[in-house]
Amino acid sequence: MSNRVVCREASHAGSWYSASGSQLNAQLEGWLSQAQSPQGPARAIIAPHAGYTYCGACAAHAYKQVDPSITRRVFILGPSHHIPLSRCALSPAEVYRTPLYDLRIDQKVYADLWKTGMFERMTLQTDEDEHSIEMHLPYTAKAMESHKDNFSIVPVLVGALSESKEQEYGKLLSKYLADPSNLFVISSDFCHWGHRFRYTYYDEAQGEIYRSIENLDKMGMGIIEQLDPMSFSNYLKKYHNTICGRHPIGVLLNAVAELKKTGLDMNFSFLNYAQSSQCRNWQDSSVSYAAGALTVH
Repeated sequence: MSNRVVCREASHAGSWYSASGSQLNAQLEGWLSQAQSPQGPARAIIAPHAGYTYCGACAAHAYKQVDPSITRRVFILGPSHHIPLSRCALSPAEVYRTPLYDLRIDQKVYADLWKTGMFERMTLQTDEDEHSIEMHLPYTAKAMESHKDNFSIVPVLVGALSESKEQEYGKLLSKYLADPSNLFVISSDFCHWGHRFRYTYYDEAQGEIYRSIENLDKMGMGIIEQLDPMSFSNYLKKYHNTICGRHPIGVLLNAVAELKKTGLDMNFSFLNYAQSSQCRNWQDSSVSYAAGALTVH
């Protein structure tokens, strides 16, 4: 029997972000230096997963809120873009490679999650095809570099969950969210607008199309800040905003709702919002990005 460690390669390095460790490090440092200063250690962040030329600057605002001195485990919840998945899935890998340094998967937490019977195992191919978790690995590595030997990651691929499943996973993960040594990274872009995304909602009262998109996104962001899963579900049903990480966000909101029952006081605030381009006519398209952080008082 082979004792080879199963590694997930940094499959999107060289295309979605730089494959050069030194170049990537310099870019991340540049973006982080421009981000607003920490408002208290984040227990969870929402950040985008597009190519870094599009969203690297926005994501920095969320990662700036991470405190590496208390964080021992980073849960990364990303949506599935390529395979149909009605539950959540765990990786077959033990190590995730990045151009900065390798990240270890927490096998003990993985074993505990596996025991619940609520998770599937994705193939290594599925894992390497998917970008929603990978795009957070270099930023996680950078944010945690001062304690790089003292933390592990818990990647979770989140399927197209029903509301009741979002509640179940939220309940399950709430005990981990309650622990100050855990950080949750919720991977999501916001509105994907244009014919190529089959989504062209436009409220003319807002003026230009990009203003309508911003208004729609900020309405959703305001609802997320209220930390009420039901309100977020209702918003999605009403406007069908193409927020690709809506299920990971739903899981987080349900975990928070579970912890609120125990009297824990939490606050979520968005720190940055950006669009890949400004849509002005029906031929245009854009993707929106938002970065925010959950703090526990």
